Amino acid sequence: MTDFLRSATLLFMLLNPFLLVVYLIDVFDKLQPATFRAVIIRAGVISIGVFSAAALLGDMLFKDLMQAQFASFQLFGGVVFLIIGLRFVFEGNSAIKGLRGESRYIAGSIAMPLMIGPGTISASILAGKRLSQPAAVGAITTAVLACVGIMILLKYMHDYVRSRNAELVQRYMDIAGRVTALVVGTFAIEMIMRGLAAWAAAIAGNQV
Repeated sequence: MTDFLRSATLLFMLLNPFLLVVYLIDVFDKLQPATFRAVIIRAGVISIGVFSAAALLGDMLFKDLMQAQFASFQLFGGVVFLIIGLRFVFEGNSAIKGLRGESRYIAGSIAMPLMIGPGTISASILAGKRLSQPAAVGAITTAVLACVGIMILLKYMHDYVRSRNAELVQRYMDIAGRVTALVVGTFAIEMIMRGLAAWAAAIAGNQV
C-alpha cells in the first residue's frame, strides 16, 4: 500500500493540476464548463493509456521497441520544456496557445506535452517496477483522475471569481505564468543535465 501511495503521489505531483491551470488559462476563458469537462476527461483518458503502456512495458519501451536510450528521451523532453518555459517568460500566457495548435485537437494537445512528458513517463515506468501490473495501472489511474477532478473544480472556481473581478484574475494568472516558467525552465535544464550524465555514464561503461 505504501508503494501504491508513493507511486500515485509522485505522478500526481509531476502532473501538478495547479500548474496546468496556468498553462490552460486561455482554455479556461474560452470553453464552457461542460465542454471543458469533456475535453479534460478525454485528455486524462489519453494520458492514462500512455502512462499504463509505459508502466507495463518499462525499460523495454526504449531499449527493445524504440532501440534508444532513455537518456535521449530525457534530453528531448528537456528541450521541449525549455522552449515552453522561455516562451512563457517572454510572451506570458499567450505562448502556450501557439504551442497547442488548433482547438479541435485540444484534448490531445493538453495530453501532450502538458500532461505526458519525460517526468510523468519516468514516474509511470517506476510505478511499473515497484508494483504489480494491476496495481501500477491503478496508481496511475488514481493520480490522473485526481488531477482531472481538481482541474474541473478549479475551472468552476475560476468562472465564479472571474465574473466578479476579471482584471484581478487575469493579472494574477499572467504573473503566476511567468513565475512558473522559471520553475519549468529549471526542471528542463535538470532533465537535460540528467540525460547528458546518463549518456556520459553509458559511454564510459562502453569504453571500460
